[in-house]
Amino acid sequence: MNPVAFELFGLEIRWYGIIISLGVLAAMLLIYMLAKKKNLDYDIIIDAFLITFPISIIGARLYYVAFEYQNYHSFMDVINIRNGGMAIHGGVIAALLSGYIFARYRKINFLRYVDVIMPGVILAQAIGRWGNFMNQEAHGGPVSKEFISKFPEFIQTGMHINGVYYHPTFLYESIWNLLVCAILVYIIYKKKEANDGIVLGGYMILYSIGRFFIEGLRTDSLMFMGLRTAQMVSLLGILLGVVLIVWINKKNKAA
Repeated sequence: MNPVAFELFGLEIRWYGIIISLGVLAAMLLIYMLAKKKNLDYDIIIDAFLITFPISIIGARLYYVAFEYQNYHSFMDVINIRNGGMAIHGGVIAALLSGYIFARYRKINFLRYVDVIMPGVILAQAIGRWGNFMNQEAHGGPVSKEFISKFPEFIQTGMHINGVYYHPTFLYESIWNLLVCAILVYIIYKKKEANDGIVLGGYMILYSIGRFFIEGLRTDSLMFMGLRTAQMVSLLGILLGVVLIVWINKKNKAA
């Protein structure tokens, strides 16, 4: 599996970056359609994207480096993301925090806008996992030839690393994320304005459920005190998502 797509003026252009870019484009197209459906200003979303996206990249990288600090020995090591090494939880947290600050500054309803954005986020995550496939990373433990033979040939080839077949956990998460995206879009079309934030809560719960179980199969998990970091954050995400939805329902009943 060659992670390099082509060379341009002597610079290697990697599939990881290309696929992440395609994920962002797909996300922005979906967000545009949802913003139009909900009569929200897409220009404001673009302004927010130009601020939050680079911050999310920094957050994703710093989150990863924080738990793998022993493998980074210089500033250049830290900023070199060409071979992967980013954690989606760090990116999402950084994007939400910076997005909230942006919304306060622009005096817009953060929850109303973030609800149309989250389906795009999970769609980008679903597509981005294929970048992990091209890097032959984010896979699970060893599996038998009989097990992997149930998958398409190119998956078998990509998950055949140093003579061993591995669980295509990137594929499991990609499929789960697409399902979550469809559910969130459905919720957006059905929700009332009084339920602003319900999609964000749904994202936190549904994505976290899938990530918790899939993370248990992976061999490259970030660890903290002997525990898988992504699973701990997923449990926290489920709890916060439930709290957010309960708060929204209580607020509506009190109105």
